[in-house]
Amino acid sequence: MKFHEMEINQVEKVLDTDFSAGLSPEVVKKRIAQHGLNELKEGEKQSALLLFFSQFKDFMVLVLLAATLLSGLLGEYIDAVAIIAIVIINGILGFYQERRAEKSLEALKELSAPQVSVLRAGLWVKILSKEIVPGDIIKFSTGDRIGADVRIIESRSLELEESALTGESVPVSKHIDSLKTINPGIGDMENIAFMGTMITRGSGVGVVIATGMKTAMGQIADLLQNAETQETPLQRRLEQLGKILITVALLLTVLVVAIGVLQGHELYTMFLAGVSLAVAAIPEGLPAIVTVALSLGVQKMIKKNAIVRKLPAVETLGCASVICSDKTGTMTQNKMTVTHLWSGGNTWTVDGVGYQPQGDFYRDNTRVHPKDEKALQQMLVFGMICNHSELVMKDEDFILDGDPTEGALLVSAMKAGLDRTNLLDEFTIIKEFPFDSVRKMMSMHVKDKQGRNFIVTKGAPDVIIGKSESILWDSKTQYLSQNVQSQVQESINNLASQALRTIAIAFKPIPGNTVILSEQEAEKNLTFIGVQGMIDPPRPEVKTAVKECNEAGIKTVMITGDHVITAKAIAAQLGILTKKSKVLDGNALSMMTVDELEEVVDDVSVFARVSPEHKLKIVKALQNRGHIVAMTGDGVNDAPAIKAADIGVAMGITGTDVAKEASSLILLDDNFATIKSAIVEGRNIYENIRKFVRYLLASNVGEILVMLFAMLLALPLPLVPIQILWVNLVTDGLPAMALGLDRPEEDVMKRKPRSPNEGVFARGLGWKVVSRGFLIGIVTLLAFIIVYDNIPANLEYAQTIAFATLVMAQLIHVFDCRSEKSVLSRNPFGNQYLVWAVISSLVLLLIVIYYPPFQPIFHTLPILVKDWLLIIGLSSIPTFLLAGSFLLRKTK
Repeated sequence: MKFHEMEINQVEKVLDTDFSAGLSPEVVKKRIAQHGLNELKEGEKQSALLLFFSQFKDFMVLVLLAATLLSGLLGEYIDAVAIIAIVIINGILGFYQERRAEKSLEALKELSAPQVSVLRAGLWVKILSKEIVPGDIIKFSTGDRIGADVRIIESRSLELEESALTGESVPVSKHIDSLKTINPGIGDMENIAFMGTMITRGSGVGVVIATGMKTAMGQIADLLQNAETQETPLQRRLEQLGKILITVALLLTVLVVAIGVLQGHELYTMFLAGVSLAVAAIPEGLPAIVTVALSLGVQKMIKKNAIVRKLPAVETLGCASVICSDKTGTMTQNKMTVTHLWSGGNTWTVDGVGYQPQGDFYRDNTRVHPKDEKALQQMLVFGMICNHSELVMKDEDFILDGDPTEGALLVSAMKAGLDRTNLLDEFTIIKEFPFDSVRKMMSMHVKDKQGRNFIVTKGAPDVIIGKSESILWDSKTQYLSQNVQSQVQESINNLASQALRTIAIAFKPIPGNTVILSEQEAEKNLTFIGVQGMIDPPRPEVKTAVKECNEAGIKTVMITGDHVITAKAIAAQLGILTKKSKVLDGNALSMMTVDELEEVVDDVSVFARVSPEHKLKIVKALQNRGHIVAMTGDGVNDAPAIKAADIGVAMGITGTDVAKEASSLILLDDNFATIKSAIVEGRNIYENIRKFVRYLLASNVGEILVMLFAMLLALPLPLVPIQILWVNLVTDGLPAMALGLDRPEEDVMKRKPRSPNEGVFARGLGWKVVSRGFLIGIVTLLAFIIVYDNIPANLEYAQTIAFATLVMAQLIHVFDCRSEKSVLSRNPFGNQYLVWAVISSLVLLLIVIYYPPFQPIFHTLPILVKDWLLIIGLSSIPTFLLAGSFLLRKTK
């Protein structure tokens, strides 16, 4: 039997403790030796030095180091230093991110109470929370943080805020009775207080049932330490590309050297040419450009209320196929709001968003003024009087100070034009009977200016009905018959079926000289006024965001600690729950293995009453199905799943430090719609990465083929090594960087998510690289042959023509890379950064050709005007020949 199922006397016996005296020092000493200190333990840490060097095991990094060696052999020491700098910067970034991840456990530790009041040997003493042991008796009151998992043995109006564990911000009432529910979730354990949760009202006493890593918080810490961090799709693709490039580079080096030597060229000259081509095959700038593109994406995301903590996160969101989102605060406003009011057979609705005290009341779709509706006005007045919450203006927005339920009642009254300060001038509070989790109600004895005395009560409708003998019906007081009571209950059930939380309001007049001494005396023979129905409403913009995600092939899944009825209602309103989708609750999840969940998880759209273990199980099941999973959350309970997901998203406003430290992305506005914006940005960043990979590799293929074909034809080398390196590092760099700034195409959110297993050269990219590269190589070689045949004595001039043709072909081809279709399908001037990058590269080319000091370095000669016509004509062929074939296909 578990502690929540036991009666209090059984708990005392099982824990071998004494509720009246506590534990003795001797017993405490033994239990510390047995259970250890009450603190969250960390797993084995890798040393900082090993962690730093582990950043250089990545294959692409090894490729870059190989490129550094080759550059050094060619005497290109500046290039070598630049590559080393890129490698070290990437290593430092990776090291920093992994060290930051370790801080999530430190943030978790901060939720532990520093000190607690404990009963030891008959005396209440203050001790450090880490010294608590199972069987200790501790007491707590409003504002205290619970120091361990405890079974409640005394409760005085006790309420706890458990959002860090359950994700739900509404305080939970606690009592001492045993629970009969089978496998209740954390949110349903009303006789247990958990480590790290906060007392919001009342006081109590509990006996410690678990400490350290055995607490619910400790289990989360364990999950957090053991949750596997997923390698991002971008990292996988770059590693794949790196392996291809290094293989090609090695083969080319051997092939070029062998062919050249066989044709009679000097070994040293051919070795330099081979190494130059190997360097050309490896786009050293690729990691730097990827990093810059991701960094620019980060800057754009900040403007859209999202902070990216890990650079690959934005790109990963771009291929997300499932978003697992918390309900409270992300899809909803986290602001309890009254939407329906019922009294005496009449139902009113009230509009307005959040805590803004503006809204209109309607009855039968007709706008009414509460002052003209006596029962409605009375219900609003008494709901505002029997209330402790306040609205505070902060940064031009209203912030609630107090209980969310009382805040909803306060705002509904303010929408009717009522003011609590003015009401308290009219009604004097004589005595208050605070809310009690056993009574489930709160009452006040008030006196108006006419000297009349009233008891005003609010609380659970079923309890208030049981305490009432009359009801306000059509603004008249009448006897609460069994028939009328059934009608009232039916109306309450109707509101509850709409996922509304209901609070009943009642009152009774009392003689002026009557002294009310107890709750029992005050809360009987009441007159039932009516019920206010409230809900945490969906954010208006989320429904559109969910729809757009659905059109983009991204499934939205709601995961919440809330009740099934509430979750289903909100999910249906947002378009998440359809006729075909299923709902699973915590009990069903507990009975399923990950493999069993994997079989049905694609059909489930809502998970309700879930625990931290459940969230992790859901993420793993979805990943096993091949999905790229984005997991959002704000509480400690979300952290393990956030860390295990392909991309973890934490809330910036309501999120705990634990959730933020475990995440890759933080939403500054806690808004689901911001995730949609991140997806757009992520998809565009990946498409831009594809664009500059296409550009760089096609350019490199052209460089390689022009040299290879020249050797096969027994021609002199069309390009010298310094020219190849110049093209590779200077001409390619600026345009490739500018492609990373390209704006998204119009249909970016109309496409299905790309497969996480999609290769670098998928969707025809490989063909485009080879075909364009082949044509660039052919026209460059053709330019070389035409000029060399006419002026065979001047090899250097022919090489300059080939050099200029290669550069021009690449600069024209870069505009073709902006679209998957054709160079003619997008406005060539739509990317101003690219236009200026091409102009800059062209200017650099002219300087190398015409500036005398550079001519001996780059082996160039001034080109005649007539030869520029040849260069421009030939360099246009690779791009416009294929563009013409695209138009012919489109016409047919």
